[in-house]
Amino acid sequence: MKTIYGLVSLFFITFFWSIYQPKESFTCFLEIFPALIGFLILALTFNKFRFTNLTYALILVHCIILFIGGHYTYAEVPLFEYVKEVFHQSRNNYDKVGHFAQGLVPAIIARELFIRKNVIANKAFFNFIIVSTCLAISAAYEWIEWAVSISSGDQGDAFLGTQGYIWDTQSDMLFATIGACCGLLFFSKPQDRQLKASGFISK
Repeated sequence: MKTIYGLVSLFFITFFWSIYQPKESFTCFLEIFPALIGFLILALTFNKFRFTNLTYALILVHCIILFIGGHYTYAEVPLFEYVKEVFHQSRNNYDKVGHFAQGLVPAIIARELFIRKNVIANKAFFNFIIVSTCLAISAAYEWIEWAVSISSGDQGDAFLGTQGYIWDTQSDMLFATIGACCGLLFFSKPQDRQLKASGFISK
């Protein structure tokens, strides 16, 4: 439980930093809202379904990415302004970090759920279905961004974060797909070790 308390503490520290004098209050709310909903769901289901510490840690990393984007807006995160200048990029690409995480973290969440709930009987399709699920989540989030931008006008532009790049939506989904594949590639074995240690899968 010490690990969980530590993760929760980091969550609230970065959350309160994010909402303290953000660049744009409306954009900050839109960006951090998914993290708050996720925290609420995880808190309410903690006693019934507790994820491995690895999964919780990756969820926290994703939340921190959202909090940073909410505080500065994705188009103006200072570190990536520096990267933009050094590598002569045409835009601030911090949003690609967010979309990479949007693929990686759901992949690990889905993987643990699928294993523990024995969702997929045919293991040959296991990774394919996880990546497809993450791509569907990414597409749904693009719909949300589109709807918010249309309904809120100029206020939604910072949330959409295209920065004039016409292929922003497609590249966002590509980075989410790459993130999902990287999640399965680099975190499957560590997750299996924690699942075995917790008795969720046989040794």
